[in-house]
Amino acid sequence: MTASTPESAAILSARATRIVLLLGVLATMAAILSWPLWSPAFVPAKPPQSASSTQAPPISSATTPAPPPRPVETVPLAEGTGIRSVLLIGQVESSQQATIRAQTSGIVQDIRVQPGDRITPGALLAVLDDTDQKLALARAQAQLAEARSQLARLEAGTRREIIARRQAELRSAQAREKEATDNLKRASESVRKGAITERALVEAKAAVDDAAGTRASAEAALAEAEAGPLPEEIAAQRANVAAAQAAVHQAQLAVERTRIKAQSSAVVQTRLVSQGDYAQVNAPIVTLIASDRLDVFLALPEDLSGRILPGMPVELSARALPNWRQSLPITGVIPAADAASRRQSIRIALDPAPPGLLAGMAVAGKLDIPLNTPAFVISRDALTLRRDQWFVFAVADGKARQVQVELVADMGETVAIYNDALRRGQDIVVRGGDGLRDGAMVKIVGNAP
Repeated sequence: MTASTPESAAILSARATRIVLLLGVLATMAAILSWPLWSPAFVPAKPPQSASSTQAPPISSATTPAPPPRPVETVPLAEGTGIRSVLLIGQVESSQQATIRAQTSGIVQDIRVQPGDRITPGALLAVLDDTDQKLALARAQAQLAEARSQLARLEAGTRREIIARRQAELRSAQAREKEATDNLKRASESVRKGAITERALVEAKAAVDDAAGTRASAEAALAEAEAGPLPEEIAAQRANVAAAQAAVHQAQLAVERTRIKAQSSAVVQTRLVSQGDYAQVNAPIVTLIASDRLDVFLALPEDLSGRILPGMPVELSARALPNWRQSLPITGVIPAADAASRRQSIRIALDPAPPGLLAGMAVAGKLDIPLNTPAFVISRDALTLRRDQWFVFAVADGKARQVQVELVADMGETVAIYNDALRRGQDIVVRGGDGLRDGAMVKIVGNAP
């Protein structure tokens, strides 16, 4: 047993030396990585030794170098305005969209367009059967001709032959009256002599009265013929002619409306009838849209209602056009909320519309709203998140001071922060702050751009 003791002691001594060296390396690395947590070097316990063993020298804290200041880059703190970015969702709509309807009834004889066709003003869209409309036109034209004929007779006055006939009728009536008067005289003498009865005298008087009435009618007819038509009669007949003329124009318009035409340049969106359908008045025929005049409608969150004004810029993008991004001002704010979503909408005019963007496509808009909260704007690289709290490191007298801040707005590459302790112009660490601790020694090696 005594012979093996020196060998065991030598083995243990070698192992202890290796352990001490390893612990020294680890302690040095820990001091470099986190010098605020630096502690004196670990001195391992002495292993059992014999008289012939060699003891490893202990590591002393006096031999460990002090950690160097952490190199950092800073930026002077600057005041700024926080921007709240709101993502809006909406769709493209045509600024001019119309449903062409039938203005008269009839069977659809022909459809001249299909969905997707581009049309010009005056292009024929559909044709209706015009049989009923042409019959109504012929009837109106006949009534107009009759009214014009009556007006011509009134304006020409009474013809001479009519006046001569009225004069002859008067003379005949006067002769009959004279004859009846003579017969009455003779009848009176005969009654006085007793040759005839009183009844014959009564009949003679009746004949005189009848002849007088006929003579009076003839005189009135002659006077009317000689005087001609009254101005009121001519005016009334002229009104009848005008009404008949209007009826003819209405009938002609009904015939023209059997040929349904476009009023402006557009693209056919939908066709709503087919050949053989019966189209009543106001029945939809086709839907047209203006593909080159588009508007974007975006829905606003409820908390922004009343805060958005025309002219504010919105950055638009569409999934259907991945390379299209365009910033445009708000054209108008819809003054009422949508009945379904209860949200207010804004309208943005696309003038001109980008190629490939069609009505009905989804569009996203990013609206930047300035905040009234006081803030400092800095690169987001300066922020450090620890235990759900945001911090920045301010440098003063070669030391980093940890400052908790309120994140006012996240603006992408920059952020808006605030803390009463922050001041404009303070140096804030933006690079080299990983693992930095409050009170750590730092060395500013440059200012970040």
